Amino acid sequence: MEQRGREARRERQRWVACMFALVLVWSGASAQIKYSIPEASKEGTVVGNIAKDLGLDKNTLKERGYRIVTGSAEPLFQVNQNDGILYVNQKIDREQVCEESNTCVINLKTVLENPLEIHYVAVEVTDVNDHSPSFPETHKRIEIFESVPPETRFQLQAASDADVGIYSVQQYKLGHNDHFRLEVIDQDGDGKIPVLVLQKPLDREVMKRHTFTLTAVDGGKPPRSGTVELTVDVLDVNDNLPIFTKDSYSVTLSENAPIGTTVIQVNATDLDEGSNGDVIYSFSNNVNSKLRKIFNVDANTGEIIVKGPIDFEVKDNYQIHIQASDKGSAPLKTDKSVKIKIIDLNDNAPEIEVTSFSDAITEDARPGTTVALISVNDLDSGLNGKVICFVSEDVPFTLTPSLQDNMYSLVTKSSLDREKQNRFDLTIVAKDAGEPVLSSEKAISVIVSDVNDNRPEFLLSPYTFYVTENNPPGASVFSVKASDVDEDDNALISYHILRDGGGDSKLTSFLNINSENGDILALKSFDFETLKTFQFQVVATDSGSPSLSSNVTVNVFILDQNDNAPVILYPVSSNGSAEGVEEIPRNVNAGHLVTKVRAYDADIGYNGWLLFSLLEVTDHSLFALDRYTGQIRTLRSFTETDEAEHKLLILVKDNGNVSLSATATVVVKAVEPKEAFAASDVKSAAKDHEENNVTFYLMITLGSVSALFLISIIVLIVMQCSKPTDYSSKYLQDVNYDGTLCNSIQYRSGDRRYMLVGPRMSIGSTIVPGSNGNTLVVPGRRQVSGEVRHVLIIVCFL
Repeated sequence: MEQRGREARRERQRWVACMFALVLVWSGASAQIKYSIPEASKEGTVVGNIAKDLGLDKNTLKERGYRIVTGSAEPLFQVNQNDGILYVNQKIDREQVCEESNTCVINLKTVLENPLEIHYVAVEVTDVNDHSPSFPETHKRIEIFESVPPETRFQLQAASDADVGIYSVQQYKLGHNDHFRLEVIDQDGDGKIPVLVLQKPLDREVMKRHTFTLTAVDGGKPPRSGTVELTVDVLDVNDNLPIFTKDSYSVTLSENAPIGTTVIQVNATDLDEGSNGDVIYSFSNNVNSKLRKIFNVDANTGEIIVKGPIDFEVKDNYQIHIQASDKGSAPLKTDKSVKIKIIDLNDNAPEIEVTSFSDAITEDARPGTTVALISVNDLDSGLNGKVICFVSEDVPFTLTPSLQDNMYSLVTKSSLDREKQNRFDLTIVAKDAGEPVLSSEKAISVIVSDVNDNRPEFLLSPYTFYVTENNPPGASVFSVKASDVDEDDNALISYHILRDGGGDSKLTSFLNINSENGDILALKSFDFETLKTFQFQVVATDSGSPSLSSNVTVNVFILDQNDNAPVILYPVSSNGSAEGVEEIPRNVNAGHLVTKVRAYDADIGYNGWLLFSLLEVTDHSLFALDRYTGQIRTLRSFTETDEAEHKLLILVKDNGNVSLSATATVVVKAVEPKEAFAASDVKSAAKDHEENNVTFYLMITLGSVSALFLISIIVLIVMQCSKPTDYSSKYLQDVNYDGTLCNSIQYRSGDRRYMLVGPRMSIGSTIVPGSNGNTLVVPGRRQVSGEVRHVLIIVCFL
């Protein structure tokens, strides 16, 4: 029998051990890290080793910025980043932190970055017996009628103790007396309430006053205590107590009820008459000062009225003890408990907290890159505390929920481009599900940092520059400019000339470029007559890593200067001098063509437009020189008195700003017709043939030039009509670079506009506003037809 009992006990022990092991396994899988320390622990007291308990590498704690996420107040705890030990940062008063709560647990949130980890640590602050019980008053006076029967109870004001649990008030002791004994009522939420019980009838004539001490003792070791001196005054007869009409009172009240709202009305009756039957209402002695600030009771009607703010999040129910008392000389009192349940309203907006935030992100970050961690909290309960969170703006960011409740990650949802937008001002919106909906916002700014993803861009492509010949060597002739929309080193541009060994490589060897600003210098002078145009390429490279570059073609046109003097083509003597002898019959009539001086100028435009004039002549009345063609003709017939030989010195000059010239000498001999006929027969035949050819080609040239000029004038008039009348420059040059015979220059003087027309006009020519030669006055747009007529007259003249 004993053996069977031992086997049964062993079987039970094995079963208990298995169950205990299962409980331990389940607790280890589901419990979070929790520590316990007594209150009033000194600063620096070690709470626990978080790194060890969480299995973290303590060598990486400081690098990963291990810290406790706290608010703006001084934190109660700190964690050592070197060893992961959690220690007390300041002395903790449990009664101040957790007030009247039986269990005081402080929840800590710890954060590790790179990668981000969040761990939750709970620290329970255990109570110590550091407060003594105390009564609201040191002396309490109680009035009792002598007719009060034995076993009558008088509820006394309870002592309060800031400590909780076993360290709160555990018992009351009453000093020795013959008439009273003490009972203690244990109320769940309100602790122990002392009740004074009458043991023997009172006899005022024997003893009208009883004095004794009430002591409250807590459960500490050693215990602490507090006392109050009770004085009982025996009054004359009032033998009926007020009685409440209901056994219990309970009511619901919405939070945030306006001050003055009636919560409930209690009612009590007294069978006595007169003042002994008049009932007044008040709070019982055990109602604390906090309740008295929130509620008030009307002494005459028994209405409980809202006096202060009602907040469900502070307390969701109240139990108030109302006392009904008559007005007898020795008032009789009855207590009744009123339970008030607070109904939650949606009166708390969600709170948004940014726990981890990277204020800058590179523009090449992939979609899904985490920028910040957002936590949201709502103090309301039920649907009022359910929160949704989102980003209000249309931005390339979104919120994704995490595994932890009310935790979100702010991530990129599309590609970023710093050059389009380098800063995003985001508004995080949190809304609850209550009615009405409450929301809150949190503004954060995200900076997009630059990467080198843009090539330099030139302002023009291609570049076209016009350079006057004979430029000074080593001087800057033109400049190119490129820009890069990146920033810092990614936008720092350097320039160089591309020398690839092509056809213009020899020319580019005479060019140099400033690598910082793009200024291009010519190392030698250009000659229009040798080189009229060339092109090369400039490369712009940024300083990013890797660097990006782009190139542009530069077209250069050389402009002519008046640097070539006219060259006499005819007459030219055998020794190379510009001299010639012409023989004509004496019987020629007026207008006879003696000869034609021909000259050439290598320049173009006005610089190559030649004019002929007579510097010296023997007889001005006999010969005339056409200033445009160089033809020498007779003005009249020869007379017998005229000399037989005449010398003409002819000046040929161009129309440059500084005119260059040459001279030719023609000696005209007048001979008898018979003598001249033989000498000039062959010459005249050749000359006539030549003149016919020259005239034919001249007519073709003049016709072509006139047609081109007419087209140019029509286009010019159309352009002038489309331009505003307010010209930004006094001189508006219309350049015909291809060397045609007819060019035009417009200029403005006062309220009038002028058009100067002439053959082969150079861009560098100077216009003298006072000159009337070949000048067309253009009063305004309405006289376009007049302009055309004047232009046609000039063309015919040419």
